Amino acid sequence: MKKIAVFTSGGDSPGMNACVRAVVRAAIAQQIEVFGIIRGYDGMIRQDIIPLQSPSVSNIIQRGGTILKSARSKDFMTYEGRKKAFESLQAKGIEGIVAIGGDGTFKGAQVFFEEFGIPTVGCPGTIDNDLYGTDYTIGFDTAINTALEAIDKIRDTADSHDRVFFIEVMGRDAGYIAIQSGIAGGAELVLVPETETKIEHIIHTLEQGKARNKTSEIIVVAEGDEAGDATTIAAQVKEKLPHLDIRVSVLGHIQRGGSPTARDRILASRLGIAAVQGLVEGRSNVMAGIINDELVYTSFHDTIHKAKPIKAELLQLIDILSL
Repeated sequence: MKKIAVFTSGGDSPGMNACVRAVVRAAIAQQIEVFGIIRGYDGMIRQDIIPLQSPSVSNIIQRGGTILKSARSKDFMTYEGRKKAFESLQAKGIEGIVAIGGDGTFKGAQVFFEEFGIPTVGCPGTIDNDLYGTDYTIGFDTAINTALEAIDKIRDTADSHDRVFFIEVMGRDAGYIAIQSGIAGGAELVLVPETETKIEHIIHTLEQGKARNKTSEIIVVAEGDEAGDATTIAAQVKEKLPHLDIRVSVLGHIQRGGSPTARDRILASRLGIAAVQGLVEGRSNVMAGIINDELVYTSFHDTIHKAKPIKAELLQLIDILSL
């Protein structure tokens, strides 16, 4: 393999730049020419492909976002769009791809291989930490630390005014950010899509807290909770407990930005190098991941279709620590 390309796709996550840097430097070490595809699959279709050298990725390991940009591509969902993408790669002589993104990115890569035979090795880049085949995804550690900093600050004002705060964090389909930032932030409750949320239980917890002379409480809500978002749930609780001073804070996209933590930079670097090595070894349609601090490759099929459940132990911690 003499030429490969790297791109970032889906939602951006802190550490993507560190991963791009690792891919470029690893390719150079293997005497492989490397290209960057701007704006993911859309850039592949539009032939927005540039050569990358070592200086191209200097001074980016500490930067959030992605220098290669990210975009969703409706055209790539069609055979005609994928054919154009293949022709773009052929024109550059590109023989393999490193895709940094989530399950949607890997679904596209799998179909692309089946139709045109271009091998792809993926790196898990998403703050949600919801991909099977790795203990942690690139950006997750930074996101939970960003959320935790916000929770700590909100707790100060909640305590000053004797308020109950419902804090909404990202997690459309998974509650990893909510669970870990909630435990670290001392939340009284954490509401996630993986478990059923009962308004009666929230009310009972708040009343118990008041009986123990708690004057302020924090409830962390994953945006995809099946009972609704933080605003919806808070309104239902307020209806039952009108005497409480309840506020809602939605952290939003702040969780995606910022300089990546040391943990995310190291993880991204390890996975970027592993992805290039995987292509050199002839692997395709696999995601590089770290499980128990060991490098593993997991098929896109398993990464896409297998669930990554939250450990029951973490859910129990919330109940114990909120007493």
